[in-house]
Amino acid sequence: MANKSIRSLSSRKGLEYNLFEKIAELSKNNGSEEDFHQLSKQFFLDDSVVLGTASFYDFIKPDERNRKIRVCNGTACMVAGSQDHLNDLLSPHFEKEAIGHAACVGHCHSNGAVMYQGRTYSIKSKDDLENMLSSKDNQGQQNTYHVEANTTPVLTGPVGDLKAFFKLADQFVQKSDHIIEELKSSKLRGRGGAGFPFWFKLDAVSREVNDQKYIVCNADEGDPGAYSDMYLMEHQPFKVLFGMYVSGLCVGADTGVLYIRGEYPESILAVEKAISYLKNHNLIDDFKFKIIKGQGSYVCGEETALLNSIEGLRPEVRVRPPYPAQYGLFGKPTVLSNVETFANIHWILDQGGQAFASLGTPESTGTKLVSLDSYFKRPGIYEIEMGTKLAVVFEAYGQGLRSKVKAFQIGGPLGGIVPSDKVNELQLDFESLHRAGFLLGHASVVSIPEDFPMVQFMTHLLQFTAEESCGKCYPCRIGSFRGYEMLEKAQNEDYKIDRQLFDDLIETLEIGSLCALGGGVPLPIKNALQYFQPELKSYFQS
Repeated sequence: MANKSIRSLSSRKGLEYNLFEKIAELSKNNGSEEDFHQLSKQFFLDDSVVLGTASFYDFIKPDERNRKIRVCNGTACMVAGSQDHLNDLLSPHFEKEAIGHAACVGHCHSNGAVMYQGRTYSIKSKDDLENMLSSKDNQGQQNTYHVEANTTPVLTGPVGDLKAFFKLADQFVQKSDHIIEELKSSKLRGRGGAGFPFWFKLDAVSREVNDQKYIVCNADEGDPGAYSDMYLMEHQPFKVLFGMYVSGLCVGADTGVLYIRGEYPESILAVEKAISYLKNHNLIDDFKFKIIKGQGSYVCGEETALLNSIEGLRPEVRVRPPYPAQYGLFGKPTVLSNVETFANIHWILDQGGQAFASLGTPESTGTKLVSLDSYFKRPGIYEIEMGTKLAVVFEAYGQGLRSKVKAFQIGGPLGGIVPSDKVNELQLDFESLHRAGFLLGHASVVSIPEDFPMVQFMTHLLQFTAEESCGKCYPCRIGSFRGYEMLEKAQNEDYKIDRQLFDDLIETLEIGSLCALGGGVPLPIKNALQYFQPELKSYFQS
């Protein structure tokens, strides 16, 4: 009930004078206690609400605000071993207190990643560092990687003439049923991880009676190893924006919100530029776009935590039902989906739902963007037809591996750990990976080298979960930290883990957590215990 009241107060000023943005602005300007008090008064909120939000995020909480540079501590950079070398390079130039961290800045293809003065870089050498420090006009570094498709390029193909591209929407004005029918026949499933049928969200929101509805794009791509959404925002922003615009026409929403993670500053700039073009060339009528810049929180990738964040609340996961389709942003009906899902819509409406359904498998239709990390000889973004053998993706497109790898984590920190010898048995689709006990998720691939201890990888996953937990539910908040403690103790003290106790803990996380953060991390932990038992047995009681 308290959150509903705060939500109502926040909504009074809405998106134009947004509470979350004002909290971030004050924090970055080292606002005084009185400044925060005045902000609270403007929104008729208690000080604890505003200060509670300000203390949550990595980029604006009090002890992090004055970091000058942030080193990526994501999984891909960790297994590549680039972080220690990078800190050694930085230490002569920055005080220890000036160096912070970022969860993942999307340079998984090259590693050595940092955020500096509103840009991201891959730093491999002293020369790279000198170039960054001497960069004029804050131009940044070109973030380049290979891009290729193995089929009809739904997502990676050119847009062409933008006026003609957006004119397609005119064919669907006041034809909600037609849009929904094409998306239904396409069998497009959400590309953010859960694989939920997208048409169902449009249908549900279109049936709601409300003067205000929203389209929200979850661009908080926080899975270390994933940079497919980054690619789309920086190289195909008009496909994403068209998908949001026509979704708005379908359900009766006049506003689209893109929540873009703060770790992707170049993506924010690219989308801002694309929105300005659409406005200046009158291609979207009265539809409004708003970008909300994230401030460093993985859990904001969970849809209800993301909505809370936009509203200026702490990004805690909401209990469902009600679902966002009925009670979403500011309590209004909301279509919420991710970047890649929206980017598919133009092709589907242009070519027809059946054409999309003819790609891939009967249940996993279309294509999927795959992010390959730096252990591949040709890392990059690949648009792969669903149902393609995973070995083909790795060998024909990634061109094999630079060194020996014992496993791959597919689908982010909550994705399964796939042993190398299982790759030949799998294909790229929801069903194949699920049946084998793994996960497609974002289709990000992080390679685990042969010499990287699996116990250390498990420790990293539980530590990540503990640090990123919103704290609302006990299983995730406490359980992830207790699991991390056990693994740390087993590595550093004369202590062996009680396997039954550990299994009970993992089960509690899996079935008792409110969202996929606590509920998802047991999957890779169980995969590791199943497939790497000989390597791990010394850490557990016999």
